[in-house]
Amino acid sequence: MTNKIHFIGIGGIGISALARFLQKNGYEISGSDLKESPITKLLRKENIKINIPHDKNAITDQDIIIHSAIIKEDNIEIIEAKRKGMLVLSRKDALPFILKNKKLFAVAGAHGKSTTSAMLASIVDGSVIIGAESKQFNSNMYFSESENLIFEADESDASFLNTNPYIAIVTNAEPEHMECYDYDLDKFHLAYETFIKKAKIRVINAEDQFLSTLKLEAIRLYPTKDIKDIKTVLIDNEPYTSFVLKDLGTFRVFGVGEHIAINASLSILAAITENSLEDVRENLLNYKGIKKRFDILHSSKNHVIIDDYAHHPTEIEATIKSARKYAKLLGLKKITAIWQPHKYSRTIDNLEKFKECFAGIDKLVILPVFKAGEKERFIDFKKHFQKYRPTFADTVQKDQNYLKLLKDKQTLDSLKDGLIIGLGAGDITYQLRGVD
Repeated sequence: MTNKIHFIGIGGIGISALARFLQKNGYEISGSDLKESPITKLLRKENIKINIPHDKNAITDQDIIIHSAIIKEDNIEIIEAKRKGMLVLSRKDALPFILKNKKLFAVAGAHGKSTTSAMLASIVDGSVIIGAESKQFNSNMYFSESENLIFEADESDASFLNTNPYIAIVTNAEPEHMECYDYDLDKFHLAYETFIKKAKIRVINAEDQFLSTLKLEAIRLYPTKDIKDIKTVLIDNEPYTSFVLKDLGTFRVFGVGEHIAINASLSILAAITENSLEDVRENLLNYKGIKKRFDILHSSKNHVIIDDYAHHPTEIEATIKSARKYAKLLGLKKITAIWQPHKYSRTIDNLEKFKECFAGIDKLVILPVFKAGEKERFIDFKKHFQKYRPTFADTVQKDQNYLKLLKDKQTLDSLKDGLIIGLGAGDITYQLRGVD
């Protein structure tokens, strides 16, 4: 039996969840990463041996080596593992082994899959593996002896095709990560269709441009017709969305915006195939949000600080719409967005949409692009975003309950009023929290 598994790139939010899951299943786990992070520090506390940085001496007597998608074949640990004749698998290729014998509730989509997965996890009993930290479980992984496994299925590297879904839930199929599909839209759409067809039960957003064309048996959600009376309500000064779904009655879920109602509705339609309607309605209230998704870091009379993972124009537009609703409820008149662009390729590919998605804010702060392993490319942010009169800062720094903008290590401005929201998938989340 395979007993020892080593993860290269274990500090990633998705791969660390897999490592935790296998540890709970009785495997001895070790891992490495390029640099220390809050995740690697936590994994150490969970008795997982971590090497920083990558080191060929970390490869000892493990049975399987699993590496994240960002790790290349010239990594010193991969080279050493192959020299020793070990089994080396990408995260994608390891999924059939990790997910075997599970009744899989797999959630896919360009946007909203982490939120939908976490919502579903609040309703359905089972283990949970998602690419975000659920506030309900304070982790990206929750272990249960149940055969059920709620899993965030990733299209970015087509790894969702290596899953075995019992139920497939698809929030949308907007083109993203097209480099993985050779920029071929037909290839991209075929991957989604193949994933959906693998499932016994399918739940889809039928108003998505591509999903609406599929001729297959599925539970279809038509948001504009099926979801009514969407309202934002405050409960203990925290935002909840109230809505009516089809003929199933009224539901409440933590969060703000139509996209929250859509994500919750997809979760509900999947869950009622397994649970009673009233249990679903009640259990949905267990959802407390996920870290970095409209994550309220500070709230006071004069200002609120929110961290959000939005890094695609569609996501940013929806998040800002939600921020405006929440600010209005709180009586806050000013909205400041701090944007850390994520990857040069994504920014350039979606530049025209990025230029429009910040509509409705009062102040835009732009941080340097988070490269995510890419080579630097020039983007004239000053020219393209001139209508917003943006402030350009190097970093944002937590200062007690306020934020400071720094440029060349000097304070440019202090943000102390209104609703302040950080946007991005890079290290902005740590900057906002004052975490190294």
